[in-house]
Amino acid sequence: MTIEINFNSEEAYYMQIRNQVISQIAYGELKKGESLPSVRQLAEEIGINMHTVNKAYSLLRQEGYVKIDRRRGAMVDVEYRQDADLKEISDEMYLLVAKARCKGIDKDRVHKMVDEHYAKGN
Repeated sequence: MTIEINFNSEEAYYMQIRNQVISQIAYGELKKGESLPSVRQLAEEIGINMHTVNKAYSLLRQEGYVKIDRRRGAMVDVEYRQDADLKEISDEMYLLVAKARCKGIDKDRVHKMVDEHYAKGN
């Protein structure tokens, strides 16, 4: 697993970690049952506070992307919570579509972008 923190970004470090882990799961770089580095190990590797990594891992657990076992640490184990996950994705998509409309990006281009992102995972 490779995590790169952009220290110049306005996005919080824990969100950068979360988003990169989700992307790596989605595109097959992290597989079900695969262990994530320990909180301490990842913090040292990328040069940030352990509490920041812990916050990212906790969020990933709450959102159903990893399971955390006190003995074995964090492992990829995506849980599909049908109604809650569909609502979350719909809400996020609503905002993305709103942004696209504000910027004048037409529906066909948005559809093409979605298709391109789905194709990356195959």
